[in-house]
Amino acid sequence: MKRAVSISLGSSKRDKRVQLELLGEQVVIERIGTDGDMERAAQLYRELDGQVDAFGVGGADLGLLVDTKWYPLHSVKPMVRFIHKTPVVDGTGLKTTLERGSAAFLEQAVGAQVQPKRALFTAGSDRWGMSVGFLEQGYDCVFGDLMFALDVPIPLRSAQAVKRLAAVLMPLVSRLPFSMIYPTGDKQEAFVPKHERWYKWATVLAGDCHFIKRHMPLQLPGRTVVTNTTTAADVQLFRERGIRYLVTTTPVLEGRSFGTNMMEAALVAVAGKGRKLTTPELVDMIARLDFKPQLQQLN
Repeated sequence: MKRAVSISLGSSKRDKRVQLELLGEQVVIERIGTDGDMERAAQLYRELDGQVDAFGVGGADLGLLVDTKWYPLHSVKPMVRFIHKTPVVDGTGLKTTLERGSAAFLEQAVGAQVQPKRALFTAGSDRWGMSVGFLEQGYDCVFGDLMFALDVPIPLRSAQAVKRLAAVLMPLVSRLPFSMIYPTGDKQEAFVPKHERWYKWATVLAGDCHFIKRHMPLQLPGRTVVTNTTTAADVQLFRERGIRYLVTTTPVLEGRSFGTNMMEAALVAVAGKGRKLTTPELVDMIARLDFKPQLQQLN
């Protein structure tokens, strides 16, 4: 029996444990939220280091991969400082592989009903693979990196703009306390409608689930959400807001989709190599497992 554990800065209300079979191997995947307490997360990693097959970093990123440039998030490093034995991933591998195909999946499934082709990304730098996938499918994209992370009401209109912004700001932003740029703990349950113009401009809302929910207007009839880490409560919220289609980029297991960090940790555990998987190895495992996004019609 393999075990993969995602320790998250998010709310403990979203905790979940599931046992499943992957490539003939039984694996337990477990998400443990620490309600924004980074030191508690660090201590849990220390307690479990060497006792489980793979770790995921939830509710945070170890860094951002923008095109081919890696920007480490220095403020998150202390959270994983006690890990010496168990391989640890933050989901970047699946964001650049599995998630890149989400736009093509959407187009094939219901593309004719998602018109005009306009997508609002909560942050292109956090979902570079998904962003490139939508651009490849001919979508007009707005990237909300400044709006959602820094509360600066300036949209970015191209991948090049996201790359330029990352090059200029990430050396500074990467050293800010993580809670200043991303909701953790109870802040994930707070909803403050904002950026309404761009929500209503878009037919597709893509990216991080917490960011999408955090500023979503009370009604967005007919829109499509492309995200992951959704609980049954998230699905109900989207349904109440009028969302027509929900695409989760990771499989739905027992009523919820886990984050890319959790699912990548599961693949690392099953592979049994005692290390992160390379991109070709991830691509091969995704193909063998036939991992694909999943579509739900909500309205």
